[in-house]
Amino acid sequence: MKILVVGGGAREHALCWAIGASPLCDELYCAPGNAGIAEAATCVPIGAEDINGLVAFAAREAVDFVVVGPEAPLVAGLVDRLSEKGIKAFGPSAAAAALEGSKGFMKDLCAKYNIPTAAYGRFTDPTAAKAFVDEKGAPIVIKADGLAAGKGVTVAMTREEAMGAIDAAMSDKIFGSAGAELVIEEFLAGEEASFFALVDGETALPLASSQDHKRAFDGDEGPNTGGMGAYSPAPVVTEALAQEIMETIITPTVQALKAEGCPYQGLLFAGLMIGPDGRPRVVEFNVRFGDPECQAVLMRLKSDLLPALIATADGQLRNITLRWYDDAAISVVMATKGYPGSYEKGSAIGGLAEATGDDPDTQIFHAGTKAGPDGETLANGGRVLSVTAMAPSLKEAQQRAYAAVDRIDWPEGFCRRDIGWRALETQR
Repeated sequence: MKILVVGGGAREHALCWAIGASPLCDELYCAPGNAGIAEAATCVPIGAEDINGLVAFAAREAVDFVVVGPEAPLVAGLVDRLSEKGIKAFGPSAAAAALEGSKGFMKDLCAKYNIPTAAYGRFTDPTAAKAFVDEKGAPIVIKADGLAAGKGVTVAMTREEAMGAIDAAMSDKIFGSAGAELVIEEFLAGEEASFFALVDGETALPLASSQDHKRAFDGDEGPNTGGMGAYSPAPVVTEALAQEIMETIITPTVQALKAEGCPYQGLLFAGLMIGPDGRPRVVEFNVRFGDPECQAVLMRLKSDLLPALIATADGQLRNITLRWYDDAAISVVMATKGYPGSYEKGSAIGGLAEATGDDPDTQIFHAGTKAGPDGETLANGGRVLSVTAMAPSLKEAQQRAYAAVDRIDWPEGFCRRDIGWRALETQR
């Protein structure tokens, strides 16, 4: 088969790494890709949000199957456009992708179908939003309704911080049109977990559990980012809890979307808070693999990923069984200093080959990289590398990942040094 992966981050590098290993894959393209993906696939200079360009390329090259990585092209209707051309794709329709594209849509769906989530309000007027904050008090969570590249959420611990977040979104328009409407919701205490399931419209097949680290710095300090690291499995998601999540969250959401006339096909990602009472509640839904959770989860997948993705698009997941390594995996994100604020591009990254050596259980997935004029690897974004390792225990995986990090020569980069800390504390 000819496969096209859409996107250019570490998630897409991990998808290319897994798909390229399938005996079903004859030719692999990635648009736009990056310097690391270029070693696994033919990179095509078409942006992930260039819907017309992507559809034209897939038709011209007779691509058999398209795997869409990021949320923006899904929300913009890429899968619908490909379907009109008779090209099979992995990912939800634009109507179903509103689950991530609009926080308000997602919250209203949960309320209508009794899917457990935080209490909330929706606001297009800053005065009304501030009155709601005054009524509810802090801590409280302020969310831009639309897509904001993972940065549209403020967990406000004080009234002043909440008011500032409202002004930043609605008056200063730091998120553009994505912040024209806000969802303001109660603060949920507990432990976060990321829960992935493949969904074919009817059947949902859970994947391995994982946990992300959103804050920029050690000890969960600093601003929220797109994710500074992840690990799998997440001990907080026991077998019993996974079953409860399927029964109370995933399956009802799949049934709800079908009832609303927009059946869901693709990867359903529930960002969860496991409360002190042990009950899971939805913090957010995403309509694609999480990044960096995808990198850690795919390291642990024994089965061929590609047939599972095709079965998802074909409505045949009932025929799929996935096998997983018992080992743990951890992914450490290396970012450019200054991220998630302003940062410089173009710094050189050395030591990448030496960092992994010949160890198949250590992989470096590229995100914001590009090739320099002499073939060197240059930083070209905020999150730049995902250094991912697998080992029999999480502690060993952590040690292996950080040993690889320490062999990378990139003074302009930084990473958190405590990825996996919650799980490691529970294992003491």
